[in-house]
Amino acid sequence: MTVENPIDLDESNAIQMWNINKTFPGPVYANKNIHLEIKKGEIHALLGENGAGKTTLMNILYGLYGPDDENSKIFVNGKETKISEPMDAMNVGIGMVHQHFMLVPIMTVTENCGLGIESTFHGIRINEKDMRSKLLRISQEYGLEIDPNRVIEDLPVGLQQRVEILKILYREADILILDEPTAVLTPQEVSALFNTLNALKKRRKTIILITHKLKEPMELADRITVLRNGEVIGTVEKKNTTVEELAEMMIGRKLMKLSKTEQVIGEVQLEVKDLYVEDDRSQLVVKGISLSIYAGEILGLAGVVGNGQRELAEAITGLRYTSDGKIFLGGRDMTNRNPRYLYDNGLAFIPEDRQKTGTIGNFTIAENLIIGIHHRKNWYLSGFFSLLFNSDRISEEAKKKVKEYDIRTPSIETSIRHLSGGNQQKVIVARELSKNPSIIVASQPTRGLDVGVIQYVHKRLLELRNDGKAVLLISSDLDEILSLSDRIAVIYEGEIVAIEDPIKTNERRLGLLMAGHSLKN
Repeated sequence: MTVENPIDLDESNAIQMWNINKTFPGPVYANKNIHLEIKKGEIHALLGENGAGKTTLMNILYGLYGPDDENSKIFVNGKETKISEPMDAMNVGIGMVHQHFMLVPIMTVTENCGLGIESTFHGIRINEKDMRSKLLRISQEYGLEIDPNRVIEDLPVGLQQRVEILKILYREADILILDEPTAVLTPQEVSALFNTLNALKKRRKTIILITHKLKEPMELADRITVLRNGEVIGTVEKKNTTVEELAEMMIGRKLMKLSKTEQVIGEVQLEVKDLYVEDDRSQLVVKGISLSIYAGEILGLAGVVGNGQRELAEAITGLRYTSDGKIFLGGRDMTNRNPRYLYDNGLAFIPEDRQKTGTIGNFTIAENLIIGIHHRKNWYLSGFFSLLFNSDRISEEAKKKVKEYDIRTPSIETSIRHLSGGNQQKVIVARELSKNPSIIVASQPTRGLDVGVIQYVHKRLLELRNDGKAVLLISSDLDEILSLSDRIAVIYEGEIVAIEDPIKTNERRLGLLMAGHSLKN
């Protein structure tokens, strides 16, 4: 519905968005009549659950999507601007760093920064020496030091993100959009990023930070706009709000408090002995790992993404063959057994890649909720029709899980590919934690989830632990690792470099271990 413009045009504002609406198939109402105002030179956080509409709104500002309403308007520096594609956004000084980096791995920093602007309309190539010189100047000015000749695939994640920011600054953008920028960074890399963003702010750059984490806007932002269910709930100044108030705005209720009960240790449930595993390129990425996880224990595996965690999890869950070593579940040798056999013997798995491994995009919500256990008799009709699914039973169970896990979907018959990433994750978590498993491998189980559902998942994992289950928690979120784990194993370049006590260690120490530093106790 179109409304009168509620925004007073003001050239002191960097961005003003009016009457923004966006609907996806389903229908899924991503943005509902949104009005947003971003001041010049501020760090402005867009805070909300996954699926609240934050990224969709910024994709509209960046020209990746168009708004549904022809009366929608976007003003940049006080002037109405038509943004139909990313080039339009770049031409008015808007740049965006996406959650998944848009870099060419085999190219250098300089080559990546020059993509799209490497030639003029007259066919005259830009001087690469001049490009490197400009990049060095920009990197030094903003504390983004990096060798312009380095190849992207040789850089750690934190430096790759630095290149993405350099790309934007090289194009002389004044408005920077960062989508979940700390998702895969160590604490030290997060600190370096925040220093960079504050340096950009001092030079009157405008920063828009998309996040679902409460700590980040409270540490970094000047003002915070909270979205929920595609609508703006409110905009507040950081100095006038609290974490608890922001959380309540995000999820519409107060947060519950979690507490860990005293640990009761049982027998070893999952044991990995001297395990070696290769990646998709036949490179050895898990190098002689040995671990034991007991009934009634959560073992946290902390590490920067890409250090062998995914391959380790896939080997344990039967999705990847091991090169050498043994895997025991409940004392039984389960090395290289198929996933169905493992699931039928008490294993549950929350994979880190929800789209490639965790779900089937064209299947409905109801169908995805029984993947892996779809062969069990309780899902089928009895008697003469025993080869047919019991659709009523499947629908009934699906509706319960949709309600219990707050899965935002128009219907249980909606294809899962039409859901936001966070809601896809909720489907996986609901399916796996409802199997009553004895061993749970949870890889990045709360990535992309809102604070309310994160707490619910944490509560369920702790309940499973308290009920005598064994949990392997693989996460790059150190808050999650520290709050849930009974022991913490740190992985670096495919090896376990330390076993830490969560009570005695801290984020700084874990971050250094994750980065490969050898520390003395």
